[in-house]
Amino acid sequence: MKKKIGLISDTHGLVREEALEALKDCDLIIHAGDIGKIEVIDALKKIAPTYAIKGNIDRDKWTEKFPKTRVVKIGNMSIYVIHNIKKLDINPKEEGFDIVVYGHSHKYKKYIENDILYINPGGAGQRRFNLPVTVAVLYVFQGMKEVEFINLSPLC
Repeated sequence: MKKKIGLISDTHGLVREEALEALKDCDLIIHAGDIGKIEVIDALKKIAPTYAIKGNIDRDKWTEKFPKTRVVKIGNMSIYVIHNIKKLDINPKEEGFDIVVYGHSHKYKKYIENDILYINPGGAGQRRFNLPVTVAVLYVFQGMKEVEFINLSPLC
C-alpha cells in the first residue's frame, strides 16, 4: 500500500494555511522539532496522526511530552527523527533505520549516505536567512521512497 507522509519542521509557532494545504492528504505527519506552540501540533493532528519531537526552542512546559528523538514505523520501514543532525549519536545503518528525518537548519535537503535516506523538509515557520519556506512529502511504496519538496514561499 502506498503511503504519503508529510514532513514539516521549524514552524516556530506559526501555523501556515499553505503548509496545512500541502499536507492535507497525508496518511501521517512527522514534525522534526522547533514546534513553537502546541497549536501547530493541534492543527496537524486534524489532518493525520502526527509524530513530533522537540527542538532547541521547545522549552515550555507543554513540550515535556515530546521526546528529543523518536522512531516512526511504516510497515517494515523505520524512520529515525532528530532535530539537529549534528547531534546524531547513533549509526542509523547499524540500528536498522531506512530514513532519517531532521530539521534545524531551515534548508530543505535530501541525500543518501550508507544506503540511508536523509531528509530535511526545511523551515515552515517565519522565513529565515532568505531561505524558501518549505515542507516535504515522502511517498513510500513497496520499499521505494520518493521525496517531493513543496515551496510555500510564492504563496506566503
